[in-house]
Amino acid sequence: MSAVRSHRYSVPEADLEEFLARRTSLIATIREGHPGLIRTVLVQLEDGTYTDTWHWESGEQMGAALAALPTFPEAPLTMALTKDATALNGRVIDER
Repeated sequence: MSAVRSHRYSVPEADLEEFLARRTSLIATIREGHPGLIRTVLVQLEDGTYTDTWHWESGEQMGAALAALPTFPEAPLTMALTKDATALNGRVIDER
């Protein structure tokens, strides 16, 4: 079964362009060492917050990447531009 990590946060409008550049760099770096990252989806909700869902081939691959997170200097740089961040892990039950 594939796994997901879903984040919800806000990004000040003035920081959005820089956030997107840092997020792109972070995703590329993670994929270099953890090819199980299938896709990421960033959605701006009508209240101005964002959901950012990362899809992984397996929970084990997601867990390995999360364990290695401190080795990715892009992670704290990217998340420094967010406010009120939360994250949840899950597994895909049905996908059509």
